[in-house]
Amino acid sequence: MLLLLSVLSSSCFAAFSQSQGRASLSRSNDPNGRCVYSFAVVSPQESSCPGGSAKSETDEVLTRLTLLEALVSRLTARGEQGTASVGLRHSEENLQEAYAQVTRERNQLQLDQERLNAQVRKLQGTVAQLNREVERLRQRPCQQTHTSAGALQENTPLRGPGYHFENTSYQEMKAEVKEVAASRLLPEGNQQASSSKLSSNISSGCGELLSVGDPVLHRKADAITGKYGVWLQDPEPQGPYYTNKTVWRIDSVGKEIRQLFVYEDMDQFSKGFPMKVLVLPEPVESTGATVYRGSLYYQRRRSRTLLRYNLNSENLASRLDLPHAGFHGQHPYSWGGYTDIDLAADEQGLWVIYSTGKAKGAIVISQLDPESLEVRRSWETKMRKNAVGNAFMACGRLYTVASYTTPNTTINYMFDTATSEGRAISVPFVNKYRYSSMVDYNHAQRKLYAWDNFHMVTYDVRLVSSATSDAG
Repeated sequence: MLLLLSVLSSSCFAAFSQSQGRASLSRSNDPNGRCVYSFAVVSPQESSCPGGSAKSETDEVLTRLTLLEALVSRLTARGEQGTASVGLRHSEENLQEAYAQVTRERNQLQLDQERLNAQVRKLQGTVAQLNREVERLRQRPCQQTHTSAGALQENTPLRGPGYHFENTSYQEMKAEVKEVAASRLLPEGNQQASSSKLSSNISSGCGELLSVGDPVLHRKADAITGKYGVWLQDPEPQGPYYTNKTVWRIDSVGKEIRQLFVYEDMDQFSKGFPMKVLVLPEPVESTGATVYRGSLYYQRRRSRTLLRYNLNSENLASRLDLPHAGFHGQHPYSWGGYTDIDLAADEQGLWVIYSTGKAKGAIVISQLDPESLEVRRSWETKMRKNAVGNAFMACGRLYTVASYTTPNTTINYMFDTATSEGRAISVPFVNKYRYSSMVDYNHAQRKLYAWDNFHMVTYDVRLVSSATSDAG
């Protein structure tokens, strides 16, 4: 703006200078006697004033104003052109900076993509390796023949699991418990009579366990989630949808176990064709569940809460916190697996096998009300829970399996709730696949159901009447 005023002043001064030679100044009195000064400038274009002096002066002023406006317009245009040049330079710098930023981001994205591609290739290699391992396990020689009962008898036993599953949500104890001969635990003069003397007195009713047969294979799990689990048939089904032929199965490897597979009968179970899959409302903890009188009884994950799930109405019917019970690795069986609470059913009702802080790890047995889950009565034994591989109830008696991995182990302890007395026994028991994570008794079938290292097997059992046992 200062530049514009300077130019205008210079222009006016130049115009005045050019006309100074032709200007004249006069002084005279007006009719009223006042002194009046007159300033006259000779027009450079006209020698006379044909249209009147006032109009000529106005036209000349307009002409000069027009010239001044043209000059101002040219100066303004030059200023705007300079401003536009500066703005253009700034725009170019901003564009260059933005381009550099985009280039850097593109390079970083390319690096991230290469890293992700490498991770994908690594995962694909791991998956391919696992698939090859699974295929190798499936192709392992395994001759099987159907028995009259619809079971599978395997002629070539496997020596162990095809691979090991590491899961932070599962607990396995690696130490093996030594077996102690029953004769060393029994007081002198009070040892059991031999099974040969009792074999002729086997009772069809309730009594003490006399013997356990060899395992009969019904199904082998085809996925790693089937290393441990629960499988059962209901000894006293409560219709209308299910019978004593219905098979129930839970694969218990994982963090959120909720699926309950239902098979129409043992034949469909052996073929792997479930007729239904139920989703439980609360997750399952470990392998201690059981099926009894139309309900699934199980322990809720990471708690001492017992749940009764009605299989017909498919909803939770009862729940109870088992008083003072250890859970989630406090008092498990020797193999671990968070097997602190083990539910069981036999001829006398529903039971739970567990331990408490007061019992200091010794096995506690409680009989439960099948409807409300309330504890009716409890017994404390002298057998430590983590010193045995598993346990089950039969005819109101607790039986413990000495080892979960030893191929030829024993059932080494019995506690009778009728007399509140326990003692050592020695009944042979075979862990054919060397990792029994579940053993349960079915009094209707008079069999033991077990889950042995991916394999679902049953054992025939023989009982002897209490009267005969006492007489012996």
